Amino acid sequence: MSSRPRHVTPQTDWFKSSYSSSTGTCVEVRFADAQVGVRDSKSSQSDESALTIAPQHWAAFIAGLSA
Repeated sequence: MSSRPRHVTPQTDWFKSSYSSSTGTCVEVRFADAQVGVRDSKSSQSDESALTIAPQHWAAFIAGLSA
């Protein structure tokens, strides 16, 4: 299982999961600069509130979700 959707390449803008609700209660993710950024979609005007995660930790998180 890949931790990165096929349409997402390095330096791509933030994106939401296809499972996100239309109410805006979701997270956004970005792959850039050898790190993965995660933020609340309600805070999408600023990167300051983003959590940055090492790619290997993101992959482990995704693998744990599907276990």
